[in-house]
Amino acid sequence: MKKRWMTTAMAMLAGMMVVTACGDKSGGSGVNGDGPYPLTMVVNQVGEIPDPKNQMEEKIREYTNTDLRIQWIPYSAYDEKVNVMVASNELPKLIKLNYTPTTISSLEADLFWDITAHLKNYPNLAAQPQAYYDNISVNGKVYGIPLFRDMGRAIVSYRKDWLDAAGLKEPVTLDDWYEIIRYSTEEDPDGNGKRDTYGMMLDKGYNQGTASTLTRLAVSQGAPNKWGIDEQGNFYPEFVSEQFFEVMKLFRKLYEEKLINQDFAVVDSSELNKVYESGRANIRISGGNGQSLQTKLEKVVPEAVVDVSPLQGPEGVRVPGESGNTGFLAIPRSTVKSEEELAKVLTFVDKLLDPEMVNVINKGIEGVHYKVEGDYTVTIDADKDAQEVKPYRDTFPQRGDLYNMEKKPKGTELFNKNKQIVYENEKYIVPNPALTLKSTTYNERGGELEQIITDAQTKFIMGQIDEAGWKAEVEKWRKSGGDQMAAEYKESNTNQK
Repeated sequence: MKKRWMTTAMAMLAGMMVVTACGDKSGGSGVNGDGPYPLTMVVNQVGEIPDPKNQMEEKIREYTNTDLRIQWIPYSAYDEKVNVMVASNELPKLIKLNYTPTTISSLEADLFWDITAHLKNYPNLAAQPQAYYDNISVNGKVYGIPLFRDMGRAIVSYRKDWLDAAGLKEPVTLDDWYEIIRYSTEEDPDGNGKRDTYGMMLDKGYNQGTASTLTRLAVSQGAPNKWGIDEQGNFYPEFVSEQFFEVMKLFRKLYEEKLINQDFAVVDSSELNKVYESGRANIRISGGNGQSLQTKLEKVVPEAVVDVSPLQGPEGVRVPGESGNTGFLAIPRSTVKSEEELAKVLTFVDKLLDPEMVNVINKGIEGVHYKVEGDYTVTIDADKDAQEVKPYRDTFPQRGDLYNMEKKPKGTELFNKNKQIVYENEKYIVPNPALTLKSTTYNERGGELEQIITDAQTKFIMGQIDEAGWKAEVEKWRKSGGDQMAAEYKESNTNQK
């Protein structure tokens, strides 16, 4: 479902712990001078916290002419700590925000700079597709720079060696999905004489968030992405569409015939990953990379062959559009107090998308993290890359080899195929029309409403309720506020036009 809108709880947060490490009340001595501009920044931690004097960070400081100081906060506590910073007015000059109800309330309260009219003044920022900015907008205004991520990440990965042995192709129809899953569970594809494989496995998040398997598969078959809009402009939820219900019936049949794991309602995704990586499961829809699975799998099953294909259905490729970011960098008004200083911060972010910085942030230092081989670059040490480069690659706005990268990383055939499919997916995205719309009902009862439906989906798949029981749960959702929420989305959509 769409992010929840609610009134801010800042008053409650004010009495909590105060974070002072990044508070910056200096006004910025570098604004009017030629020396490095003092720039404090708060982001979530990626791996181990880097030494601030490492080559990567020093290179960034030098190129951007900033005295950059980064505070890294563990991901698990990030939103809570940021809420405390906002409530106590102890903010850096640049901070990563996630698109949460509390964040949205702080943006509406004018605590951060509206940069909508400023973006055109910065060539790299202005060059990025408008959709990325639209997906973090609040009431039509942009308050930050997205940490870009592909919008069409859903992709199908599968054991090509298993499908080839059975004369099967990548799935298009729900019948194709059923046959692949049935064969891979019942007909001993690994040849060990045991019924110990699964064609497909689900985890407890199978019907939640942007990674929902139900949503992804239903969209491929023609369903809307989370919400649809009819000819009269009325909003309706994905789960009342015929295509979505057909996917639910498929999984009910798979469960009844024990063709998917019977513990799917309680199992973590990390446990599923282990099964796929051990060679005991076949097909899945994910946002991951097929090459990563191949690399792990071939250590256990050397002859295994992984392949990938687009998520497609009878109408061709259809992919649920994601937000296109992992958060965004926002600029607080309390620490960046003038438009002159705002320009300094935006210049810093814009420079991060210059070719030289794109190269450093994505690949690291030549001779240390990567080497050049002809028209490509090659990572020298994957572990070193993950430890020393990834924290910056995941922290600063970058679009990989899609923008200002002079020499692309050299990848395997499977890696490049996977990447190309994800890029091509953007042509076939089905957007979520309610992504940035407002609903008071969702704010107040969104969790309750979502729980009604996700629980009902699980009960239907497990055979605990029949079709009549499912329809009764949908009606319960409607009367509990679902219909009101849909009406509020319609009103919000009308007001935004």
